[in-house]
Amino acid sequence: MLNVAELEERLAEPSAALTADLAELDGDLMILGAGGKLGPSLVRLALRAGARNVIAVSRFSEPGLADALTAEGATVVRADVADERALRDLPDAKNVVFLVGAKFGTSGREHATWFTNAYLPGRVAERFRDSRIAALSTGNVYPLVPVTSGGSTEDSPTGPVGEYAMSCLGRERIFEHFSERYGTPLALIRLNYAVEMRYGVLVDLAQKVLDGTPVDLSTGQVNVVWQGYANEVTLRALKHASAAPPYVLNVTGPELVSVRQAATALGAALGKEPVFTGQEAPTALLSNAGRCHRTYGYPGITPEELIEHTARWVAGGGPLLGKPTKFERRDGQF
Repeated sequence: MLNVAELEERLAEPSAALTADLAELDGDLMILGAGGKLGPSLVRLALRAGARNVIAVSRFSEPGLADALTAEGATVVRADVADERALRDLPDAKNVVFLVGAKFGTSGREHATWFTNAYLPGRVAERFRDSRIAALSTGNVYPLVPVTSGGSTEDSPTGPVGEYAMSCLGRERIFEHFSERYGTPLALIRLNYAVEMRYGVLVDLAQKVLDGTPVDLSTGQVNVVWQGYANEVTLRALKHASAAPPYVLNVTGPELVSVRQAATALGAALGKEPVFTGQEAPTALLSNAGRCHRTYGYPGITPEELIEHTARWVAGGGPLLGKPTKFERRDGQF
């Protein structure tokens, strides 16, 4: 089984293509939300790919994380970007990756979700109007589609379900507005669902199987993609950022993953028979990432490999982030 250090190494292993793309970008690289669940691995990946001065911005509530990123070569700035003065005082950067977002605990805190996901992006877009921006979004901006459809493409109509998804579409629209107003090159990364051994759909399923909790089959098909690949594509998308219209990219794996089959495979690896409830609905939240794969290649780790690694990690008591995706929810309530 991988340990945490080895997992971090895998997440931060750059490809030659990433190194070449970052070499073509002029100026510093700032990562807003560098202390979140995917921020640290993205910072490390950028550093190892040879990015110029990498500025990692976050409140850094996790003990030791800021010092660890500093030791690896990042310029760490402790700041709450939701604070107007802190945002204003950030250094300029030619390239900005925006990772800040709210999902968990959305229900009952809708106003805070809209503040983080829709209002704050406008303040950031104003502050970094002269930068190139890659903003993390989500496939939740699409509606549920037939599982036989192949998934929503970037040209498909949006149709968010629930306030979280609506606020994420709001984030995109606000960034688009300022991109058009100021001519800011923009890339919107519609990601679903990124996985690694500490969180994601496969971890959710493995925990349910191990605990004997029934696996809801209502959402019977999902997309998953290795987090390291998602990090790489997010950084490489800076090169393709554009204004009016922005560069929009679905990021996920090429396979349609059956929840029933994934849970069964995890159960076999864990020595536990999964318990199922419900039946597969004819629709699900699914994205077609063909544009991404044609541009950046395919993920280097298959769902089968991810299932195997996840089972070993969970069975071995590896640390988890404790942030379930709630992918099975069909009403948008997170």
